[in-house]
Amino acid sequence: MTLAPHTEPQRDDAGRPVPPGSWLGWISTTDHKRIGLLTVGTSLVLLLVDGVFALLLRAQLAQPEEGFLSPHLYDQLFTMHGSGMIYTVMTPFAIGMGVYLVPLQIGAPGIALPRLTLLGHWLYVLGALTMLAGFATPTGAHADGWFSYPPMADSVHSPGTGPDLWIVGVCLAVTGSILMGWAVLWTVLRRRTRGMTMLRLPVFCWSMIATCLMVIGSFPALLAAMVLLGVGRADPDVFASNVWNIGYQHVFWFYGHPVVYVMFFPYLAAVAEVLAVFSGRRFFGYRGTALSLLVFAALSMSVWGHHMFATGQAANDYYSLTSIALLVPAGVEYFGMLGTVLGGRLRLRVPMLFALAFIPQFLIGGLTGIMVGTPVIDYHVTDSYFVVAHLHYVLFAGSAFGLFAAVYYWFPKVTGTLLDETMGRLHFWLLVIGTNLTFLPMFALGYLGMPRRVVTYARFDGFGLLNLLATIGAAFLAAGMTVFAVNVLWTLRRRHLGRAEPAGDDPWQGHTLEWATTSPPPRLNFPADRPLPPVTSFAPLLDRRKGGDAA
Repeated sequence: MTLAPHTEPQRDDAGRPVPPGSWLGWISTTDHKRIGLLTVGTSLVLLLVDGVFALLLRAQLAQPEEGFLSPHLYDQLFTMHGSGMIYTVMTPFAIGMGVYLVPLQIGAPGIALPRLTLLGHWLYVLGALTMLAGFATPTGAHADGWFSYPPMADSVHSPGTGPDLWIVGVCLAVTGSILMGWAVLWTVLRRRTRGMTMLRLPVFCWSMIATCLMVIGSFPALLAAMVLLGVGRADPDVFASNVWNIGYQHVFWFYGHPVVYVMFFPYLAAVAEVLAVFSGRRFFGYRGTALSLLVFAALSMSVWGHHMFATGQAANDYYSLTSIALLVPAGVEYFGMLGTVLGGRLRLRVPMLFALAFIPQFLIGGLTGIMVGTPVIDYHVTDSYFVVAHLHYVLFAGSAFGLFAAVYYWFPKVTGTLLDETMGRLHFWLLVIGTNLTFLPMFALGYLGMPRRVVTYARFDGFGLLNLLATIGAAFLAAGMTVFAVNVLWTLRRRHLGRAEPAGDDPWQGHTLEWATTSPPPRLNFPADRPLPPVTSFAPLLDRRKGGDAA
């Protein structure tokens, strides 16, 4: 469906045109590209903040009986690290990619509901700041984990305003994600260009459809859980009954498991796009992958109870079955990625390196997820460092590598300039070493019985060497993130001074429509003097280069 472009200049509340380069033009913009960049940029800054929290935690755990952090500060840091990574980094970055890329990939001049999208962004920013504001309160920030189980999170066991600010911040940030997700979904459904049928959507757009369906379907459950927690903090008697405590967990995890795939699908799809482009061939198993994303999203709503096996209040057989059933759509997606690479003419540029590393590393996270979804294993490793290792292989060894593949791949489209290749390779290898050195020992720690969320451990426990290795790995991660930050800032500085070499509109020989416009794209995405190529498949630019329809 093609809509007439909106050609009026952006205006302020008084109706005056706003200069496109002004700060007011940025904070009040209705250009989806700017909103997407604001969201992604905010997420990256918060990633560095949460990374500092993680370094402090690892410093505390490097040696037994360490006193670097007080127990209460340690609890605040692990709570804000987990909350930040899930509520304000990985989820908003994924949705922000959709805000920027989906209109370009479907040939639309803009996003549907642009003002709603802008409102969603600022609610997210306000939510993140509100959560962090807890550190400025007399009792400190929230300290009961990103899940905040009652009764430990009620006002009796967790007094002060920090937890209240955390609840408000989570509600704001999650509401912003819901609004942005709704706008992205509506854009895919209503603003596709001529010839862009649903079965010609890029893989990334299919991932955003599945992602936004989960956002709309499951994120309101978190809002309900926060309202229940807020009521319980006002009246602690609410959580005097275990029925309400278990009920809170059911409502929370109805959000808590789908959000894992919200933090997975867009990064998986970014990896799929990179693998196809740098293998020089069409993505293998396109239709099966699109269907598997939808099946995966549907199944994600049925597995929340496997987080509650140890409570004795979940139907273990049912939740174990649905958890294992996730292997089927996941297998389709993995075979699609492998089938794309096998037989291709690989170009090992930095985006491809991150994409290739994503495959085995996320596989570790996925397979250990099936393990903790099996009750007999979960009983042994629940609330241990095995679960911490599993979660981080999903969200860092997996999704974060997809995030960096996306950043290096689309950076030239956003800025017109390539990131430095040498620094990018150094960043990659530091992250590969640091990721596996940090998180692999945690599987052994959990199996041997080290509980999660403990501020220290005794010398006779025998956990010292493995924890020291994990902390050394965290130092590699910090070095890698420093190299990445320097690379981005140095490249942007050179671009600002006019010293950066232009990347061109399509430096990678991309397959999808965002590479058919200029870099960076104009206000309405596609110049009037540059008509879009015919859309005959999900890879229209590849079709144009090969001179045929290969749908």
